[in-house]
Amino acid sequence: MDAPNNLWSIEEDLLAQGMTHICGVDEAGAGPLAGPVYAAAVILPLHCEIPGLNDSKKLTEKKREKLFDIIIEKAVSYAIARVEAEEIDATDILSARMKAMQLAIDALSVQPQMALIDGNRDKGQSAAITTPHMLVVGGDGKSASIAAASILAKVSRDRYVVEELERDYPQYCFAKHKGYGTKLHYEMLDTYGPCPAHRKTFLKKWAEKK
Repeated sequence: MDAPNNLWSIEEDLLAQGMTHICGVDEAGAGPLAGPVYAAAVILPLHCEIPGLNDSKKLTEKKREKLFDIIIEKAVSYAIARVEAEEIDATDILSARMKAMQLAIDALSVQPQMALIDGNRDKGQSAAITTPHMLVVGGDGKSASIAAASILAKVSRDRYVVEELERDYPQYCFAKHKGYGTKLHYEMLDTYGPCPAHRKTFLKKWAEKK
């Protein structure tokens, strides 16, 4: 499946305004019960060929893994950041998402003149996007840069959960549910209770039933 033809239209408009470094930013892992929230920022060369580039949610895991390596190879600059479960509990998930995205932007080796942010929010109670930016609702299906960021964030988070959380807490079967609130995950919570990787603020309803 090739990328839609209009995936570069937002970047083209900004280029026409004199901007040369435009990054796409997206996050992954806002909804799971455990693990960090991840974000990625990517600056791509305009119109670089990445066959199949699309919203990470519309791609198979195998396709995302393949595109991950291609994006890293072709990017002018990219960075991946995360905010841990403990900080999500101490603040809130929206603030954690904003912090992770700004951390990713700040870590780019080339600083962008404009950041394209997926979604309709640019600040939480304790964190905000401070780089000049545009909000793009459904951006991972409208912007090549955001689509690339969505893939880097999603693959990075999944690898962490499947490899590290699965290794550290094998009893929870993280490799199977990737931290999401599946029936299996709740069964493991009922059996073992939460571990340090769990977001306690996401378990309030479960805890109330105990």
